[in-house]
Amino acid sequence: MASVSTMILRSMRLTGEKERGDTLSTNEQTELLAELNTMLESWSIERAMCYQIVQESFSLSSSVGSYTIGSGGAFNTTRPVKIVDPCFIRDSSDLDSPLKILDASAYGRIVQKNIDGTYPGYLFYDGAFASSLGTIFLYPEPQAGLTLYINSWQQLQSFANVSTAVALPPGYQRAIEFNFAIEMSGGYTKVSPEVAKIARESKAAVKSLNLPDAFMRMDVGIIQTYTSNILTGP
Repeated sequence: MASVSTMILRSMRLTGEKERGDTLSTNEQTELLAELNTMLESWSIERAMCYQIVQESFSLSSSVGSYTIGSGGAFNTTRPVKIVDPCFIRDSSDLDSPLKILDASAYGRIVQKNIDGTYPGYLFYDGAFASSLGTIFLYPEPQAGLTLYINSWQQLQSFANVSTAVALPPGYQRAIEFNFAIEMSGGYTKVSPEVAKIARESKAAVKSLNLPDAFMRMDVGIIQTYTSNILTGP
């Protein structure tokens, strides 16, 4: 397990700015930590760089159809980058009802959004980032005694300081160190073709591992189906 400072120093050695045994100055610690966190934040909006889909649950209030989500929000958790299927409602009998995720256009076409219901059937996530919070809208509004379950992308971790110990899934540390060498150089320091190649390949390897499994599907309208029974045969 490496520290953030170790990762930054390795990146700097790849650009020739540091040698083994060197340390980071106070200014380098502040500036490079901010740059590293900025790079990781940008990776968090790439689905293939998110190594986990996190499921969380939240209690719903009767006749309340909107909830802020994020640090300090009604749902006090890490603000999701994106909410994805499957999401569902669980009642007091532990029975689940699926939710359909709507985009802004579909949700906007709902004429009366504050209708009370029993079980919500639709969810819209507004990631507008107002005061660092997103907002979840449910339609129709729920009754009491229900729990919302969501699955969401979560941001890759950011680091509070350079002494933070880093625990990352396999492949991430190499991808971060080589790509940060390029990010840090900012065009002022030329990285070698070998470093650029490893940066591309290491990030591509992480993406290939994280990509969702693809399922091929053909429109039933272009498939002729046959039915059979014991009288007609196949």
